[in-house]
Amino acid sequence: MIDDPLFYLAAIPAVMISGISKGGFGGGLGVVAVPMMALMVPPLQAVGIMLPILCCMDLVGVWAYWKKWDRHSLIVLVAGGMIGIALGALTFRYLDAGAVKLFIGVIAVSFSLNHWLRERNAARVPAEPGAVRGGFWGAVSGFTSTIAHAGSPPVAMYLMPLRLERTRYHATTVFHFLAVNYAKIIPFVWLGQFNTQNLTTSAALLPFALVGSFFGIWLHRRISDVLFYRLCYGFLFLVGCKLLWDGARALV
Repeated sequence: MIDDPLFYLAAIPAVMISGISKGGFGGGLGVVAVPMMALMVPPLQAVGIMLPILCCMDLVGVWAYWKKWDRHSLIVLVAGGMIGIALGALTFRYLDAGAVKLFIGVIAVSFSLNHWLRERNAARVPAEPGAVRGGFWGAVSGFTSTIAHAGSPPVAMYLMPLRLERTRYHATTVFHFLAVNYAKIIPFVWLGQFNTQNLTTSAALLPFALVGSFFGIWLHRRISDVLFYRLCYGFLFLVGCKLLWDGARALV
């Protein structure tokens, strides 16, 4: 287990933020966990530490949001996600994580700004679900989740325009990432992402992540649909800015 106290000063807030986000707000802010940990340990080690924690938080989400998902959206997102994971695993050693973060950051920020500027004074008409569009964003989500644990923005880009009721929206993200994160275990083992130090560190951080998850569930049940979507678009924009910053820094 990592024994540097400075690591835990960064890691404990990181996993609690991730837990709150995954518990009630689509998981978008969970993308900050790896960059925060990477302040103290190598990024690949941070990725290895986070995956078991994410898998455990997903089980809490299963318990809280069982059978509340949107079936059509879940099917197309998960199907695409499996393709994205396979592509990510096969190209993991050849891709620059910074470039992937930069790409996703540009999309996330552009998507949020377009929503605010175009619909500020217009009626918000829900988009129609689409298998091709959902499969595409699911594949992007699986790919970026494998490369950089940044799978939430692509899922949001498909689901948010549908204007689902907030619990249906969040339950769909919960079960999508349950499937994605558990499917990632096999390629992560194959890629050598797990070791004893990382797993014991994950175990030490897990209670803080679970506290965050239950707090996120509590918050989710006490806000309106309007506030939920405002928070989701705000989170998506902040996450996009963070990914832009991380990607640009890595490429400079």
